[in-house]
Amino acid sequence: MDVQRRDGFKVWTPLFFSLVLVLGMIIGFNLRDTIRFKRDINTAITRNDRLEEIIDLVNDRYVDTVNGNQLYKDAVDGILKNLDPHTVYIPAEELQGLNEDLDGEFSGIGIGFSIIRDTIEVTSVIENSPAEGAGIEVGDQLVKVNDSLVAGNSITSDRIVHLLKGKNHSPVDVFVKKSTNDIVKKISLSRGIIPIYSVEASLMVDDITGYIKINRFSATTYDECSAALKKLKAKGAKQFILDLRDNPGGYIDAATSIADEFLDSTKLIVYTKGTHSARKDYKASDKGLFENGKLAVLVNESSASASEILAGAIQDWDRGIVIGRRTFGKGLVQEQYDLPDGAAIRLTIAKYYTPSGRCIQRSFANGKEAYQEDYEKRFEADALTVEDSSAADTSVFYTANHRIVYSGGGIKPDVYVPYDTSFLSVALLKMVYSEELKTAIWDYFIRNKQKLSYKSITDYSQSFNAQEQVAGSYLAMLSPDVKKNVLKELSKPTNGDFFNTQIKAQLARFLFRDNGYYSISIKKDEVVNKALDVMKSDRYSKLIGGK
Repeated sequence: MDVQRRDGFKVWTPLFFSLVLVLGMIIGFNLRDTIRFKRDINTAITRNDRLEEIIDLVNDRYVDTVNGNQLYKDAVDGILKNLDPHTVYIPAEELQGLNEDLDGEFSGIGIGFSIIRDTIEVTSVIENSPAEGAGIEVGDQLVKVNDSLVAGNSITSDRIVHLLKGKNHSPVDVFVKKSTNDIVKKISLSRGIIPIYSVEASLMVDDITGYIKINRFSATTYDECSAALKKLKAKGAKQFILDLRDNPGGYIDAATSIADEFLDSTKLIVYTKGTHSARKDYKASDKGLFENGKLAVLVNESSASASEILAGAIQDWDRGIVIGRRTFGKGLVQEQYDLPDGAAIRLTIAKYYTPSGRCIQRSFANGKEAYQEDYEKRFEADALTVEDSSAADTSVFYTANHRIVYSGGGIKPDVYVPYDTSFLSVALLKMVYSEELKTAIWDYFIRNKQKLSYKSITDYSQSFNAQEQVAGSYLAMLSPDVKKNVLKELSKPTNGDFFNTQIKAQLARFLFRDNGYYSISIKKDEVVNKALDVMKSDRYSKLIGGK
């Protein structure tokens, strides 16, 4: 995908976007996978064609015309529906995107874009990509791809992505209107391999604290994370915050390799076992990059599977503290079996267990629908705004220092941080993520592109103070009635502060990529600030010290 992708246009997906999207956070829950391997289905089974024969019979003899592909999908769904919630059939048209996320790369030209006033605006250019080599810049507009016009109110992001992606080294012509003039220039490119970064940000929060945010565990995550650790240590990091919030999982090997960098040699990280899968232990091996020093792992209700493996290992060995809210509760391991037609089945083949022996899988005894609705019920019961004392399983386990932990229902953090309810206002979030504000920020960037030549993120953070100017442009786009309501919301000091911070952070992303955004936004992040407070106090040692 020709965006730095995570859930659509990451350019406009800020840190707190999930606060009120309760239903959105549970859509796709069954693809929160801990993947062990991908393999061809023919390597695992003896072929039995009874299902194919039945579908062929219906196709050939049924009284009415039927859709053979839909029959096949319905049949497979029927076979899997009474299994666990994470065993799923993935149609061919969906599989490529999911595999690209896990593989950590795709073939394209290397731009991020957003649709503003029905125009494709280039919002980022990936380093060393074909687009960068051809001179495409942030602020340029995409007019045509090959013979397809890509402007107007009918254009969609999916359509643009489809046009820009293709086989590696395949040719593509893009017609670009440069940001410096109105001349449309034809640029002929050869598509290349474009990385999909899973380490979304790595930066110094203060003089001694490094911050690393991982958005999934792909084939490239370990290399990205170890490079970030080395870079931040060279900058003076003596303690780390590892942010796994909203990380849905991925490859188990990526999670265990990263855990290995924080744990002593030979320590158990996780083990898996199932009825048809022998126990497999994953242990720390070589000397890690950060086996000593304070460590905080940030989690929430959307931290799942491989994220829970990493957080569970850190917690069970009392290697660091887990801060945030109870995790998703997914303790099952899948293998992906690719089918001849390009589809795949992700089949649960084992459960995983943290070093203390606990399996944190939530119960699905009441069916998939009840399992899927668990998050919404937790929210309605205020479990996300007051400390969540519920436990799906009361089986007691112990950490290395004999602290009590529980199985079932996810990883319960050592330090609970509820949602900051001051940011739960639907009206406020509608402003922050509105098309009008997005347009106002973009317009300011384009108009002042030459002036925004800051030497560093620190320079920008200290010097930029034009939030009110951007806000003024935003307000000018609104109708009188809407403007009146917006001003009422922004008159509240907390709302106004959050609004201005988001303007500054979103603009910083154009200048310094994701590190720019997070450098600004985490200053108002309650969970990050709680982690810093705990690590600065004697509470840290008391929490992991046990009895």
